[in-house]
Amino acid sequence: MTITEIAGFLSANDFYREINRQCFEVCHDLFQRDEGINQVTVTHELENRGLLEGVGGPSYLSHLVSVTPTSVHIKHYANLVHRTATMRRLIAAAGEIAEIGYNDDPDVDVALSAAEDTLFGIRQGSQNRDFAPLSDSLLPYLEQVSALDQIEGEKSTAPIVTGYKRLDDLLVGGLQRSDMVVLAARPSIGKSMLGLNFSLHAAKSGFKVGIFSLEMGRDQIAMRLLAAQSRVNMQKIRNRIQSPNEEDQVINSIGLLSDLTIYIDDTPFQTVAEMRSKARRLQMTHGLDFLVVDYMQLINGGTGSRDGNRAQEVSEISRQMKGMARDLHIPVLAISQLSRAIEHRTSHRPMLSDLRESGSIEQDADIVMFIHREDKFTTEEEWNKSNPTRPFPRDQATLIIAKHRNGPTDEVEMRVRDSIGIFEELSFQTQSSPAYPSNAARSGVTR
Repeated sequence: MTITEIAGFLSANDFYREINRQCFEVCHDLFQRDEGINQVTVTHELENRGLLEGVGGPSYLSHLVSVTPTSVHIKHYANLVHRTATMRRLIAAAGEIAEIGYNDDPDVDVALSAAEDTLFGIRQGSQNRDFAPLSDSLLPYLEQVSALDQIEGEKSTAPIVTGYKRLDDLLVGGLQRSDMVVLAARPSIGKSMLGLNFSLHAAKSGFKVGIFSLEMGRDQIAMRLLAAQSRVNMQKIRNRIQSPNEEDQVINSIGLLSDLTIYIDDTPFQTVAEMRSKARRLQMTHGLDFLVVDYMQLINGGTGSRDGNRAQEVSEISRQMKGMARDLHIPVLAISQLSRAIEHRTSHRPMLSDLRESGSIEQDADIVMFIHREDKFTTEEEWNKSNPTRPFPRDQATLIIAKHRNGPTDEVEMRVRDSIGIFEELSFQTQSSPAYPSNAARSGVTR
């Protein structure tokens, strides 16, 4: 039956005229009973329900048959009905949103969220799923084998490369779609710097990147990205005292960065609902593959008061951010601050319990990564007293994958170049140097 082609997405409520809605309901019920659908059976069923005269009698059914050239294009006709029904719902939603505005709710965030949910409900209702061949689900696996070789049309299924080979290998190709990834550290360790490094590598690989910066202005971010790309000291760029050769590097880097699809929103202290709305709009208008939020503890919980339980507030923020990653089908990198507990322990290596106001952050996150730099907690003199046989780990960092929902936990050793704002992945040979014991020797700490 041709009705099987449309039963999955067209409903009786999509019809504007009541008589057409009733006719479709009868056809659908006959289909459900596995009975034939034609002018005779529909007439008989309408008569049994006492609806035949109300729809215009047998003559109206004859009219419908006469004005329909063929049933071959039933899917096209059904799409027309469904589209116009969506437009009517959009008009109704506009009235509901106007009513929300007239109610003058004292909490503006609640009003904005309600308005956004009204529109989002229409979009969700217009996206219908049906049976799909298994190959459709398996094909993305083949596409993810080499993210760097993706063509533009295939990038929407590929993981987002971080630019660090060992890290990408551990993450099975990079940051996975719909994942919430938490990158945490104490202040001045380099969490924002590494987040920008991820963003730069992703954009240079052809992905579209969005950055919500609740702490730094967009000019600061631009300056950091320029230093990282040009490899010129950030202070030299800011003070415009670079050499002629460095100036050429800066100018060339400005040209390259200008061609990248990186979008920055530096609105301070905004809610997840506001960010979700902006991110969805960006994705619809320009595309969005990867989102960075810097940083979680500066997000407005939207409760209208700071006197409540902040841990519960952060838990709700975490849950909403995970939902945003799933809604947009992109990885969301949530940069987070760790508690001071690290500074008061003998071992300064971060643990999951150090997530500040953690609430459900650990539970919601698909991946939790920590940055540890021993040289930020220990002086060279103190290090030499405690570790006489190992050199002081100056400018070296350990990226600890403390939680990985769909893969292994491990560590990646890096060198930090603060002056130009980049992390460099160390080779495996360098990682096994005396200054850094093997992962096997520390597996009990990292797991």
